Amino acid sequence: MRWIALLVCLGVCFAVAALGARWTADEVTGWYRTLARPSIAPPNWVFGPVWTLLYAMMSFAAWRIWLAADSPMRTWGLALFLVQLALNLAWSWIFFRAHKLGAALAEVALLWVAIGIATLVFRQVSPVAAWLMAPYWGWVTFATALNSAFWRLNQG
Repeated sequence: MRWIALLVCLGVCFAVAALGARWTADEVTGWYRTLARPSIAPPNWVFGPVWTLLYAMMSFAAWRIWLAADSPMRTWGLALFLVQLALNLAWSWIFFRAHKLGAALAEVALLWVAIGIATLVFRQVSPVAAWLMAPYWGWVTFATALNSAFWRLNQG
C-alpha cells in the first residue's frame, strides 16, 4: 500500500504539472516572448528541470504525510497541500492563459502563504516532509519577485 500511495501522490502532482505545462507551452513561444524581460529572469530552459524536481519533491513530501499516523495535523496538512497545489495550477492559468500579470502576482503571493502554512504543518507531522517542501517555497519566493518584475515592466 505504501507504494500505491506514492504513485497517487506522484500522479496528482504531475497531473497538475502537465496541465500547467499545457497552458504554458504555447504562450512561451507566443505572448510571453513579447513581454519586456526583467534582468532576474532565468533562461526559459531552466523552468522545466526545476519544476520537475520540485514536483517530485512535493510528491514525496505529501507521501510522507500520507504515511504518518492518522491525526488532525496529518489531515490538515494534506488538505493544505491540495489547496496550495490548486493555487499553483491557478497561477499558470492566470499568468500564461489570461495574461493577467497583476492578478497573477496577487495569486502567487497567496500561493506563497499557502506553501508556508502547509510546510509548517508538515513540520509538525514529518520534519523530512517539511524539508522536502522548503526548496519549493524558496523557488516560489523567487517566482513572486519575478512575477512582480514582469508586472512592473509590462504595465499598460
